[in-house]
Amino acid sequence: MKKKIGFFVGSLRKNSYSKKVAQRLATLFPKEYEPVFVDIGQLELYNQDFDDEERPPVAWKIFREFVAPFYGIVFVTPEYNRSVPAVLKNALDVGSRPYGKSVWDGKPGLVFSVSPGAISGFGANHHLRQSLVFLNVPTLQQPEAYIGNVTKLIDEDGELLSTTVAYLKTIIAAYITFLENNRSE
Repeated sequence: MKKKIGFFVGSLRKNSYSKKVAQRLATLFPKEYEPVFVDIGQLELYNQDFDDEERPPVAWKIFREFVAPFYGIVFVTPEYNRSVPAVLKNALDVGSRPYGKSVWDGKPGLVFSVSPGAISGFGANHHLRQSLVFLNVPTLQQPEAYIGNVTKLIDEDGELLSTTVAYLKTIIAAYITFLENNRSE
């Protein structure tokens, strides 16, 4: 049975650079892993009252059940206003509740930020890591996973350049080692 790796992309834009990078990353996993992209755009905004009153929206229930069995998780995100896009933060909140039933707990993570700017989504990358510390998601520290100036790393066919793909391969190799060494059952 393949080990499922959940992919969470912080951009809802149809032609987002983060989505393009995530899709290419997914192809680089060894055959014993199954990358699974998770749609986070349909999740209602988190409101604790729904959990407290035991009436969470159906989309939350489906999301939580879908994410819970993942073996590992990959976040690929742009940076919005030096932070994490709201859609991604909302997915973290929905999955982390009700308190004590977090679907994120103990799953090794990879945080990858992508930006057309020179600082590579540094703020989003580190803000996301702050939340993951609280959620008990051990996260790959090295090599750091950033892509800046992404528009210069895409060829005329819309594909990532081979040098960028080589970089992605080093990240995935490090993440696989980290993932297998940091799983909590």
